[in-house]
Amino acid sequence: MHPHLPVSWLLAFAACTPLAAFAQADTTPPTPPASAPASPAASRPAQATYRSVFEGYQPFTEEKVQAWKDSNNTVEKIGGWRAYAKEVSEPVPNGQQAAPATKAVDPHAGHKH
Repeated sequence: MHPHLPVSWLLAFAACTPLAAFAQADTTPPTPPASAPASPAASRPAQATYRSVFEGYQPFTEEKVQAWKDSNNTVEKIGGWRAYAKEVSEPVPNGQQAAPATKAVDPHAGHKH
């Protein structure tokens, strides 16, 4: 075996690595396309107008909250949870009907007791 063989390969690799880096570097300036405008200003897109995200911001205003008993009485007057379920089951704008909420499905119907 030649003990100097691995060292010579290592030196050859070290010598070629910088050459490979130079070979990959593109030093030519980019050429403009044939249909490029004559002035740099003409190649820029139209200026967008700035609009702050805070434009139209409305600060938090605390609303008067009903007492929970009054809220419960209101829900009872309009029909309880079934009234809300009926709202959901009303026809959607495209003419399709949602499933009626009045039919209760028993989730345990197929189970043995």
